[in-house]
This record gives sequence, structure tokens and C-alpha cells, in this order.
Amino acid sequence: MDKIDFKKTDKAFYTAKTDRWEPVDVPEWQFLKVEGQGDPQTSPAYSAAVSALYSLSYGLKFRSKSVYGRDYVVGPLEGLWWADDMEAYRSGDRAAWKWRMMIRQPDWITQADLEAVRLAVLGKLKGQAEAGTNAETLQAVALTAYREGSSLQRLYFGPYVDEAPLLIDLHDRFMPEHGYEPTGLHHEIYLNDPRKVAPEKIKTLLRQPVRSSA
Repeated sequence: MDKIDFKKTDKAFYTAKTDRWEPVDVPEWQFLKVEGQGDPQTSPAYSAAVSALYSLSYGLKFRSKSVYGRDYVVGPLEGLWWADDMEAYRSGDRAAWKWRMMIRQPDWITQADLEAVRLAVLGKLKGQAEAGTNAETLQAVALTAYREGSSLQRLYFGPYVDEAPLLIDLHDRFMPEHGYEPTGLHHEIYLNDPRKVAPEKIKTLLRQPVRSSA
């Protein structure tokens, strides 16, 4: 059974240059998603959201193999980020950050598949004394299409907390100088596990949807 890996089949959307922002047109894909607010380093809601996404994503992968005879690599964790007052990003007020965490799903996965897997995961949850997520968060996860379209992206190596100057430069200098304006939420794709690599080797794809300001 062949195994699909999005990072290989759609390589242009999972890698980029490290020294400059590059334009890309991102097509529509479907994702599992769940939203919340709070510091991703300390918020229990964030931890529960990520755990729920992975539990359902791996459940869908196993269901795909048994029901459809199709296997794939579970996609990387992704996040859309914003705040009611965007100064929260400049000031580092992480408690005010809002997020939509996502994991991409193959186009043949259906709502019925999600409901079947969700029911199974909820059943297992009842027997776990220390589960990483909870029923409310699992019920909040949705399967949805998302098309980012015209965007700028750049590959970043380093701790998440050190991204801010790069993003401020993008919005305050690069986009005005090159005739762009933002049209959507700041997007991050986490390409490796920060628990398993040195801080300077954490690999994140940064993306910003844009349009011409002309």
C-alpha cells in the first residue's frame, strides 16, 4: 500500500527560502480544526486542542487504511494566529493570542469518517484517568475546507518566541515596499517536533495571505 506524504506531494507549500519572503498560491485543502485562546506554552486549552487534533487525525489515518485501503502520513500541526488587538503580538501578551490549530486531511476523508472516529476516541477517553484532551474539545473539532490563495512564505529556524522581529519587518517594511497588504491570518506550519531538536533547529514555515495594494 502506497503511503501519501503531503510534504512530498505538495513540497512547494511545505518548504521555502530562509533568507527572503516568496510568493505562493495555496490551493484549497481540508483540515481538522479547533479554536481557542491563550499562551500556547501554558494554556491547558491549547494542550487539549493539539491532543484532540492528533487523536482524531491518527484515528482517521487508521480508518482510511481499513475502509478505503489508502494510507498517508499524518500532516504537520498548523496554526492560524490573531488577537482582538494586534499589539498583543508586538508586546508579547501571549494570554491575548487567539488560535485556530489545524491538521490537513486527505480529500477522501468525509464528515461521516470524522464522526465515526470521534465516537471511538470519546469512548476510549472515558477509561483514561489522565487523558491529554477532553470530551468538550473533541466535540469542538470540525472538518472544514480552507483556501489560503495568494500568500508570502518564508522558512524560519529558531525558537517560536524569536519570530516577532521577522514578522514585524514583514508587515512594516517588506509588504509596503513590495506593494502587498494582508488579507488573512498569520499562518505557521510546524515542520519538526520542538521537544526533539535544539531550539535553534526548530523549523517553522511562516505564511501570510496577501493581495496587491495597487
